[in-house]
Amino acid sequence: MQTPKDIFNEQKKRWDEKVAQSSERKYSFDTVSGLKTGLLYTPSENSSDINDYNEKLGFPGEFPFTRGVHANLYRGRLWTMRQFAGFGSPEDTNRRFKFLLKEGQTGLSVAFDMPTLMGYDPDHELSEGEIGHCGVSISTIKDMEILFNEIPLDKVSTSMTINGPSIILLAMYIVAAERQGIDSKQLSGTLQNDILKEYIAQKEFIFPPTESMRLIVDMMEWCSENMPLYNTISISGYHIREAGSTAAQELAFTLADGFAYIEAAIERGLDIDVFSKRLSFFFNSHIDFFEEIAKFRAARRIFSKRMKNKYGAKKERSWMLRFHTQTAGHSLTAQQPENNIARTAFEALAGVLGGTQSLHTNSMDETLALPTEKAVEIALRTQQIIAYETGVANVVDPLGGSYFVEALTDKMEAEAEKYFEQIDEMGGVVAAIEDGFFQKEIAKASYQVALNFENNKRYVVGVNKFIKENEQIDIPILEIDKEVEEIQVHRLKTTKETRDNECVKTSLNRLKKDCENNINVMPSLLDCVRNEATLGEMIDAMKDVFGIYTENPVF
Repeated sequence: MQTPKDIFNEQKKRWDEKVAQSSERKYSFDTVSGLKTGLLYTPSENSSDINDYNEKLGFPGEFPFTRGVHANLYRGRLWTMRQFAGFGSPEDTNRRFKFLLKEGQTGLSVAFDMPTLMGYDPDHELSEGEIGHCGVSISTIKDMEILFNEIPLDKVSTSMTINGPSIILLAMYIVAAERQGIDSKQLSGTLQNDILKEYIAQKEFIFPPTESMRLIVDMMEWCSENMPLYNTISISGYHIREAGSTAAQELAFTLADGFAYIEAAIERGLDIDVFSKRLSFFFNSHIDFFEEIAKFRAARRIFSKRMKNKYGAKKERSWMLRFHTQTAGHSLTAQQPENNIARTAFEALAGVLGGTQSLHTNSMDETLALPTEKAVEIALRTQQIIAYETGVANVVDPLGGSYFVEALTDKMEAEAEKYFEQIDEMGGVVAAIEDGFFQKEIAKASYQVALNFENNKRYVVGVNKFIKENEQIDIPILEIDKEVEEIQVHRLKTTKETRDNECVKTSLNRLKKDCENNINVMPSLLDCVRNEATLGEMIDAMKDVFGIYTENPVF
């Protein structure tokens, strides 16, 4: 008598024979990152017995959190809709914030311009022509107050995308709240503050890695006591993916960075069950739908096991990986830009099905300029349609148990573990950065994607398939007025003329001494901000002690 397994094997053999006789298109059927995928996934590739379920999946809201960090996920609360916004002057961005909040956005996210990201004031020679162009220009406490004018910071969660000078922008945010009469303990939100990924991918670093790590732990230490609702670091894979990494590299390198921060905090003597509650992650949601969902699920499982088994965290909250998602800028095209609305919708849906806690949807015009008000409204509406019309928020982990999704989740975890072994053998993340390991791995992956595109093994609609000859792009784009630079330089000049410059000098000297003596610099930075020291002045004081970092080129 045949067993169920015998019958399965017989049916599988007949099917394999039919597949062998079938023709196949000349195309890469691998994931966008190059992972091999099978034609069909069955119980022979992915066991679904109870032991396997308990070990690899579990229930949502319980270890190992593969199926989500909340028991009822979006039936309890929808994800935070947090559109990235920032351009021109603080007044310009404040108006955009108010528009987005009026249209139903549930959290703010601040984009800063390049001078701010690099720690330069508007009057610095390297700032010329860049002020307000890729984000908002912020250099003084006055700028920060204007940015959040009439926005109650105790009621609105705010994310800030800033890394090299993040500790200074955090100090400005705290003082701006103070001037609204709001205590730091009432503030909620997230600071990106992930400097390791800057050395790996985005390259907006200022100080050397060791000194940068010290500043991050200073923030984690101070905020654990003074900002219990605020996420002091958002460990970001987004920029790693935008630099050209595979999904598995994004997963592995991001988590490796996170573990490096955890180890640095433990070495300082911080309690893992206190500071780990304020860690968050930031992932890219790319165009390969199922690969992204598997990546998010694998991230939660890897993190929870490491936190519990390696680092000895005792509280369940410490095992939870919470993350923000942004749709892929890299997948957007300047050609036929309206198609980007569809791309963003699919990527946002993958983020939701993957269980994200917060989501940003890119606008269709972002390959051309910062988004217009109309384009960002469409991007926000995309999230709202997913939330309120599609029904996907009604069920926790609706794709869980899919043979394909579970097999791909396992594969993602295995690929990440291989990278962890390599990084450990090199002496950790900082040593691997200094050796150029991450940069070389990303470059190889990016080259392979480009090769597939050039050889027509991978299509991008409107770029190498379904092309429009002599296409005219007629969508409006956002332009930054030259007057923004004049306004910001004048405001800075006025601040320097009207403040108490002796108090500024005293507070900057205190900052330098705290840097030299390895004293937590948050109190001295708050003192500098209250005395109206500028971003550039505080950065220069810290450069005098820490120096600057010059990357070893990798070819």
